Amino acid sequence: MAFDTAGAGLAFLLARVLFGAVFAFTGLNHFLDAEGMIGYAQAKGIPMASLGVPASGGMLIAGGLGIALGVYPTIAAGAIAVFLVAATPTMHDFWNAPEEQRQGEFNNFLKNVALLGAALALLAFASETWPLAANVGL
Repeated sequence: MAFDTAGAGLAFLLARVLFGAVFAFTGLNHFLDAEGMIGYAQAKGIPMASLGVPASGGMLIAGGLGIALGVYPTIAAGAIAVFLVAATPTMHDFWNAPEEQRQGEFNNFLKNVALLGAALALLAFASETWPLAANVGL
């Protein structure tokens, strides 16, 4: 992928910052609301949730910041993709949800699938040089 115009580079930079910031914030929430997140993970039957929640939070922060900043993009996008592959079917298992929660879990499942698609697209372009703010005229 070539970022041969300022517009393409700027759009990709903005997409990375928005995408990465959401994941970094989500990861931060794993620490700020650790008790609630651990309880939710335990309710979903996740083994060793007290270790998994902070580990996944760290993965999300590192992956999100890496994508936003363009640092180690292969590792960053890979970390987000691995998180989504693991978390989506376990945390948003709409097929096991009570009827009143099924639609919400289904919506969250689909959102995560879309985010996984974006993470995989970023992973596919991770070998490219990702433009920084200075390269897009900012």
